[in-house]
Amino acid sequence: MKSPLRALRASLACALILCGCRGDGSSAPNEALQVVQRWATAFNQSDVDAIVGLYAPDALFFGTGSKALVTTPEQIRSYFEAALQTNKPRRAELLEHSVKVLSGGAVLVTGLDRVSGTKDGSEYHSNGRVSFVVEKRGADWQIVHFHRSALPAS
Repeated sequence: MKSPLRALRASLACALILCGCRGDGSSAPNEALQVVQRWATAFNQSDVDAIVGLYAPDALFFGTGSKALVTTPEQIRSYFEAALQTNKPRRAELLEHSVKVLSGGAVLVTGLDRVSGTKDGSEYHSNGRVSFVVEKRGADWQIVHFHRSALPAS
């Protein structure tokens, strides 16, 4: 009788450990998506301070118009100061997307997006591919990697 009871205790202990691990990481996808939503809100409001504040100090960045890898907060700020002050009103929305938990503290959000703006009085849309790696840094989730590229025409 001791053997089945020991097995049951061991099974329950394993189940509790697994549930605890899954519970710790289960909020990670939602928290990462909240960062991406705050990014879109800041973009839509042309709020340079808010959007730059979402990036970690050591973030890596390839914007649609980037000709080189951006690696400093000052370069990210410069990119958005130029990008968000033209073709207003601007809008970014994440369309279909996937979320992959890389670890309990790192999440990849990737998918298709649409950026809109107004140029010469006419609205335009630019569909693209976008990836965010969002990482828990202290109490906050921050963007540590960003890449956006235009969707090929065909």
